[in-house]
Amino acid sequence: MARAIMIQGAGSNVGKSLIVAGLARAFARRGLRVAPFKPQNMSNNAAVTADGGEIGRAQALQARAAGRAPICDMNPILLKPESETGAQVVVQGHRVATLKARDYAARKGDWLPAVLQSFGRLAATADLVLVEGAGSPAETNLRAGDIANMGFAEAANIPVVLLGDIDRGGVIAQCVGTHAVLSDADRERVKSFAINKFRGDPDLFSDGMTDIATRTGWAPLGVIPWFDGAWRLPAEDALDIRSGPRGGGIKIAVPVLSRIANFDDLDPLSSEPGVEVTMVRAGQALPGDADVVLIPGTKATLADLAYIRAQGWDIDVKSHVRRGGQVIGICGGYQILGRQVNDPEGLEGPASSHEGLGLLDVSTDLRPAKRLALSQAQHRASGEPLEGYEIHLGVTDGPDRSRGWLEVDGRIEGAASPDGRVRGTYLHGLFAADGFRRAFLAELGAPHSGMAWDDTVESALDDLAEHVEAHLDLDAVLALATEV
Repeated sequence: MARAIMIQGAGSNVGKSLIVAGLARAFARRGLRVAPFKPQNMSNNAAVTADGGEIGRAQALQARAAGRAPICDMNPILLKPESETGAQVVVQGHRVATLKARDYAARKGDWLPAVLQSFGRLAATADLVLVEGAGSPAETNLRAGDIANMGFAEAANIPVVLLGDIDRGGVIAQCVGTHAVLSDADRERVKSFAINKFRGDPDLFSDGMTDIATRTGWAPLGVIPWFDGAWRLPAEDALDIRSGPRGGGIKIAVPVLSRIANFDDLDPLSSEPGVEVTMVRAGQALPGDADVVLIPGTKATLADLAYIRAQGWDIDVKSHVRRGGQVIGICGGYQILGRQVNDPEGLEGPASSHEGLGLLDVSTDLRPAKRLALSQAQHRASGEPLEGYEIHLGVTDGPDRSRGWLEVDGRIEGAASPDGRVRGTYLHGLFAADGFRRAFLAELGAPHSGMAWDDTVESALDDLAEHVEAHLDLDAVLALATEV
């Protein structure tokens, strides 16, 4: 019978996802069948699963750490923000609705049976289920109908470890304050706590650990130092992508769209020696010395097409092309590069048609059926094989499709301008293929670096497991986990 334990945070972005990945790899190396689980995630960085759905990419990385293929049950509720007030609701891998935040809050309890069903199926295949919370249980205004933190822990009857983030300051208040605002029943469910992202000698915080333990009655599990190797792992947030000057070489400029999605496409490039990936924020111009402008995926193509124009990036991109630079558009970025984006059924607002950037002679019709696919592909110019995934609404066609530069599952995919300097594709994950990435960078004059992306990720996960095991009492974690 499986055991389970839940890692909740004393705030958002305290490092829960990374710690769960480290624990997954550490326990898997001990011979346990480990499964990650996050009841509810909010992210536009999604992964396509082997069973034909989508989950948060953080859970896909945790599955990799555990040595398992990612499946829909690992993240049964995925919220994909489409605006400031609404999100697409994905249940057990498939879209069921688009709801305003208020409407979702009123209905979230309706999906608890699906969450528990997924948890039960997953537990049946594992010795240990590592559950990750979302945000913080201290958000007591969200407790009614909760399925992400204490509501799930109560329904599944599993214990909780609270993780605090000392890097942002006030970690004693984070932990003690959480203890203070929880109900008696929720407070009792927390069995232990740990402190993450410490810089310097962890022993210097021993008095702090004692203070938290004294004030809360929770057992201390350890102080985890800052993990310097995190940059070698796929980023969970676009703002975490390694960015900025790295001593010359190839410069790739990436506008940070308001609804940027599936930005893990950038991770292999940002890890390449001699490649500088510059994340360009709102209010900044695209750098004039970039070799490539890469327009990434987006959860809301029409909104981000307008956002690009509002930032003046449309002018920057066209100037870049006139100077002889290259442009790559992936998924929504591909749609934006075309002449027209049509939304006849009002999927992203009122039914409408919008002029794109016009750098590719193609047009896109947005359609309600979402394409989710894991794909085998080949770069036509170099013959290099690659694997990737598609996750999009819409069909794109036009004269530049005749110069599709990839072959995906036996069909020509993507589009290119007549001079080949502007290209688009629906295929995510292509830069993770070492051969293709080298061929792409060689076109720009970059030397062969020899970096193997999969080896980089695997090595980082092993290092993370050793880091977590060195600073957390894993035997105590396992002892806290209860049978489910």
